[in-house]
Amino acid sequence: MRYLHTMVRVADVDASLDFYCNKLGMKEVRRQENQQGRFTLIFLAAGQDESRGRAESAPLLELTYNWDPEAYSGGRNFGHLAYEVDDIYQTCQSLMDKGVTINRPPRDGYMAFIRSPDGISIELLQKGTPKEKAEPWASMPNTGSW
Repeated sequence: MRYLHTMVRVADVDASLDFYCNKLGMKEVRRQENQQGRFTLIFLAAGQDESRGRAESAPLLELTYNWDPEAYSGGRNFGHLAYEVDDIYQTCQSLMDKGVTINRPPRDGYMAFIRSPDGISIELLQKGTPKEKAEPWASMPNTGSW
């Protein structure tokens, strides 16, 4: 398992980039806009990681900007921790065998969500390309929230 990123939701992209980049010295390494989902993802690397050419392999900060305004309270602006795993199905099965609820099963062979005992959302992502869709995952419903 490899730590990938931490996601926080932001209300103002310009103010956030000013803070994280201009004030903290982080560097934007990639951006993704999703028209259908109505959100923008901006990935930032620590300045030192970026200057050493490690930006894509270092842990990143993901800023998520939802185009439709939403008030974030009670920590809702914090999104999730993300880890890359070698085998999403094996990892989820092992977690289930240990009593962990899979809140968002890896129906797509790529992404799953679980929660820590304190309610922290954790995203698990398949390393490389998605695995072929497989049961029981493909038809497993969501449980709770993530």
